Amino acid sequence: MSVQEFIRECRQAGRGFRVGQIASSSLVSLAHGTNDAQKTMGIITLALIVNHDLTPRSGTPRWVVALCATAIAVGTYTGGWRIIRTLGRRVTSLGPAQGFAAEATTSAVILGAASMGYAVSTTQASSGSIVGVGLGRRTPVRWRVVGRMLVAWLLTIPCGAACGGVAVAVADGVGGLPGVTVTTAGAAVIFGALYAISRRAPVTARNVNAPDAVPGASP
Repeated sequence: MSVQEFIRECRQAGRGFRVGQIASSSLVSLAHGTNDAQKTMGIITLALIVNHDLTPRSGTPRWVVALCATAIAVGTYTGGWRIIRTLGRRVTSLGPAQGFAAEATTSAVILGAASMGYAVSTTQASSGSIVGVGLGRRTPVRWRVVGRMLVAWLLTIPCGAACGGVAVAVADGVGGLPGVTVTTAGAAVIFGALYAISRRAPVTARNVNAPDAVPGASP
């Protein structure tokens, strides 16, 4: 096989994997909603049961399903490009074949866990798949970026517990509907502030693959 034929076959394989990524990324999207949205739906449904708005044998109300689907869609839309930059560019170098393999593995793990009733993180499953692809391909993995992600995951649980405790204390302290309103308004203000900070250096479809997205890459 000549060099030109080899290059031609590699390009054809790359185009094939790009088409395959349409299916694999669709499966990841399905898995993301199947698992992550179910967690929030379960918490809200449990709260409604504890508050005696639903009976223990009641199903999840459709408005809860619609609310959670909307919330996860809006959250992914507002912050998704930063996650894409981190996982797709900063952890390790990915080509179409590696991206397809990572997405197929991620969707298989999440959908398999969801079918058994286990709650797993889409981000963690995807990150593990990407690191595994990088190691299997013997592509340098940027462990400093992976370490920062691990620290963020470890801090999520205590920070979430602290925020939840503060929210309950404020809601109970004010009481009734005003307490819920104050808590919701406070959460909205915090989200708005964090969103405003993130917009100082926005990540969009236009710059997600910029050279500065990769540590050490030349401009």
